[in-house]
Amino acid sequence: MRNLGRFSLIALLTLPAWAGSLDDPLATAELQPLKPSPRLLARVGEAPCATTLPDTPLTAVDAVDLMLCNHPQTREVWAAARAQAAQVGVARAGWLPTLSGSAGTTRFDYQNSAYTRDSAAITLSWLLYDFGQRSASVESAQQLLGAAAATQDVTVQTLFLNALQAYYAAQATRAAVASALQAERSAQESFQAAAARYQVGVATPADRLQAQTALSQATLNRIKAEGEARNALGTLANALGFAAQQRIVLADLPAVPATAAFQKEVDGLIAEAQARRPDLRAAEAQLKAAEASVELARAQGRPTISLGAGPTWQESAGVTQQGGSIGLTLNVPIFSGFETTYRVRSAAAQAEVRAAQRDRLRSQVALDVWKAYQSLTTATQSLQTTADLVASAEQSERVALGRYKAGVGTILDVLSAQAALASARLQRIQAQLDWNVYRATLAQSVGALDYTLLQAAAEGRP
Repeated sequence: MRNLGRFSLIALLTLPAWAGSLDDPLATAELQPLKPSPRLLARVGEAPCATTLPDTPLTAVDAVDLMLCNHPQTREVWAAARAQAAQVGVARAGWLPTLSGSAGTTRFDYQNSAYTRDSAAITLSWLLYDFGQRSASVESAQQLLGAAAATQDVTVQTLFLNALQAYYAAQATRAAVASALQAERSAQESFQAAAARYQVGVATPADRLQAQTALSQATLNRIKAEGEARNALGTLANALGFAAQQRIVLADLPAVPATAAFQKEVDGLIAEAQARRPDLRAAEAQLKAAEASVELARAQGRPTISLGAGPTWQESAGVTQQGGSIGLTLNVPIFSGFETTYRVRSAAAQAEVRAAQRDRLRSQVALDVWKAYQSLTTATQSLQTTADLVASAEQSERVALGRYKAGVGTILDVLSAQAALASARLQRIQAQLDWNVYRATLAQSVGALDYTLLQAAAEGRP
């Protein structure tokens, strides 16, 4: 019989584990995915995952490490995977025999006599053949374990992206503070020039007042930018599992060339995503588990053959009896009120639900890749254009201020050029933030978001 042969193989494979580990005799711990931590993800040989801020300025890699270490979702998905691995053990246990013992004592009191009857028995039960129930049960449990492992990968990549978004947002607000300080210094220089020209009588009071207004506005912008930077650092600290007031020093971002080298054909990226996306793998595994449940429901309405054996002992009124029994039992379900029929119908409908969910997700994967690809393409072009915009705005501001100091320009020209420069710098900062975030988003949409992305950035590669 095929089931008996499979049981023998499983028994041989699990006997050593049974002898060596009573808490996991069926070795299900070997089936569960690795714990989601940076050391196990891609950084073998380095220090284990840290739970405190590093002494050095915080890098993007540090932020991801801390997010994966401290976020409750990593513990949640790993515990869910371990629970499902244990369910595989529950399903595998059906291939093994069961051994049970029973004992009892009964006191009889009659009008002319009284005696005690003691009995004990050990019963071995072994389901020999079940027309595929156990096979389907094991298959379903294993597919659900695969879905749990893929779900863990989904969570890890989501947290990875969340850490990068919070980190790059904090970097952007820090850059905005630096830009606001530059704008404030330029406004201060313009005010000093206007005041000096007013002192010697070659400028009107309106020039000095307009320059003073621009300086006050620049100071206000700098104060707001510093507040937003503090909020962003508090948000980052909270996301990494620390108190919002925890002091964080950010490392300088490496300069990554904004080239199109990362780009591939969209069709190729979509095909890669459909092969790599962990949520799609989870949906596929859930569909296979549902299909196995259909087979399980069908098998539950079929006959079973069981072996039963064991010794018995009984003592009654001083007479001892010992014996034993062994036998085969054929159990044939004849009528169960159409329960099996509707179990199969329900399981088949559930499989259709899972298939539809899989197909819907596959379509969503294509859309995710398309949108992330287009967003990154736009961000790359914006990054290149804003570099030119800042360079031309800086030159325009220098010319306007020089002309004003020379007495051939107006204060309005200076203030307009300085406002355009401040706007260009902010657009440059936003473009850098978008490029970093959309680059990570595209990697996640393909299912390839891991430390290699950050290693490439650290090495100055796109």
